[in-house]
Amino acid sequence: NDVNAGTFHSICSKILRRHADLLGYDSHYTIYDTDDQRRVMKELCRNIGIDDKQLHPKTILNEISKAKDRLIDPSAFAENANTDVRLKLIAKAYAKYQTVLHNSNAMDFDDLIFNTVKLFQQYPDVLEKYQNQYKHILVDEYQDTNHAQYVLVKMLAEKNRNICVVGDDDQSIYRFRGATIENILSFEKQYPDAKVIRLEQNYRSTSNILGAANKVI
Repeated sequence: NDVNAGTFHSICSKILRRHADLLGYDSHYTIYDTDDQRRVMKELCRNIGIDDKQLHPKTILNEISKAKDRLIDPSAFAENANTDVRLKLIAKAYAKYQTVLHNSNAMDFDDLIFNTVKLFQQYPDVLEKYQNQYKHILVDEYQDTNHAQYVLVKMLAEKNRNICVVGDDDQSIYRFRGATIENILSFEKQYPDAKVIRLEQNYRSTSNILGAANKVI
């Protein structure tokens, strides 16, 4: 009966703690930060013979992150690589990286959303449990959501269709991190019965604030 508020990652982490065993993880899994990821990838590259001058571990991790944002797993990534030598090396590193994480009972931040979507896809009864729990859904800064976050929200809202999103398509600033502006632009197509409320009056920015901002610009 309480309001449950949090970031995408924190809410997904709580869900996965309860159901990690269904995906082959222990509920006490570790969440790897950027330093952990780089350490794993550097060692992995040495083991499989990828020269960091040829392909830097940070570059590989960026490509893996983009793939997870688009819900592309290692096998699909390998298929999409075709004959591209660079992408084939990244695909090999991606597959090994996920194996290392899984064997260490660990996930990175992108896995939290990726694996929650995977959990819901593979276990409809678990999805229904959370659809019933989250009867009303509010997403703030919707213009900065990526594809994986969009799919997650869509799945949770599918049953009750009580969803409210707040955002401004002129303020999308995270495209470099995988944000998809189309999520907010296509919202009315996804939910044709949605009501749009435009907040066009700014009550916070007084003339002094606007004057200072314009001078900075």
